[in-house]
Amino acid sequence: MTPLHEIARDAFHPDAPRRVGVAVSGGSDSMATLHLLADQFEVHAVTVDHGLRPEAASEARAVAAACAKLGVPHEIVHWDGTRAQGNLMDAARRARMELIGAWAQRHGVAHVALGHTADDQAETFLMRLSREAGLEGLSGMRRRYRAEGVCWHRPFLGVTRADLRAHLREIGVAWIEDPSNADPRFERVRARHALAGLADLGITAQGLSRTVGHLAQARDALDAGLAPFVARHIREEAGALYIDADAFTRDLPDQLRRRVLNAALQWVAGAPYPPRGAKLDRLLGGLAPCTLHGCQLSAAGQSVLICREAAAIADLRVPASRGHWDRWHVEGPASEGLEIGALGPDGLAQLPDWRALGTPRAVLLSTPALWAQEKLISAPVAGFESGWKARMEAGSFAVTNFRR
Repeated sequence: MTPLHEIARDAFHPDAPRRVGVAVSGGSDSMATLHLLADQFEVHAVTVDHGLRPEAASEARAVAAACAKLGVPHEIVHWDGTRAQGNLMDAARRARMELIGAWAQRHGVAHVALGHTADDQAETFLMRLSREAGLEGLSGMRRRYRAEGVCWHRPFLGVTRADLRAHLREIGVAWIEDPSNADPRFERVRARHALAGLADLGITAQGLSRTVGHLAQARDALDAGLAPFVARHIREEAGALYIDADAFTRDLPDQLRRRVLNAALQWVAGAPYPPRGAKLDRLLGGLAPCTLHGCQLSAAGQSVLICREAAAIADLRVPASRGHWDRWHVEGPASEGLEIGALGPDGLAQLPDWRALGTPRAVLLSTPALWAQEKLISAPVAGFESGWKARMEAGSFAVTNFRR
């Protein structure tokens, strides 16, 4: 067993799953991840065809052939990237996660590996540095996190792309060079070029990756120190958070307020990344009503309520058999023909007693509901269960973020 095999194995400790999914684009990072994991786990592979380049379909077929040679089950899933609006790279990333998450759940895959390397970590650091990110952003990509109903792993964040390519050459495996990786229109490509220009100063991808690791340790230490404040002054209910507004401004310095607010917005939105630093600054002096990062902030007595922004998920519906919707894991009886979507105003209208719960309307609007077309079948968070249950996929806010 090579050192890279040991890194791959240890990345899944203590879960030790029997079956692992691998997202494979055909590039060197994902091909190395595929081979290193296939030697040790029952691997299932998936490729997302974004439909953005003429070569994408043939590249996906090449990955399928490589997987067949390894005896690895493989599936191609499709996204129509030509219809994306706004930030194309961000839209592609979000679509990729949703598609792979749905694929994983269909195949009973609870753990999915991504091929990110120390180079990606260093590039991400430079990109976030350009946005004046705080400690959370500069702490880099996490080695593991939960989203879209699965646990995502990045086993090779401490390994350079050059090392993974050297392994592929040693075992005689080719990879695909994506021409978009050289297109300076994309921010990550510009960050890659900037990183190469820092070599004369002794700044390398692996060195920056280690620095990011130090920052992550500092973040975790701050989080441990914040645990008592969170326990006393933040209450969690129905996927929303109530923060004691006076304690927030009185007891915490700016940097700790930023950390608490970052964590709260990420948890409520179910987002893998924190909001941009500049958008957060206006809230640090006091939690004013607004919408930010897919969340809605409003006054609730002496507290500020942070809940999911209903408009952000109003049109999101998935088959109930998928079992995952937005931030929620939803399970119940036979679900053929049913969809999971937001409870919304139409759902509340079918629940005449919802006010008896004492939960604010803004919170309930964004909770999951089971629908048969326009008929409400269940609203488990709103007290209308009918055999269905829902829980926040990320787990408790306090435990997830402040007890490491």
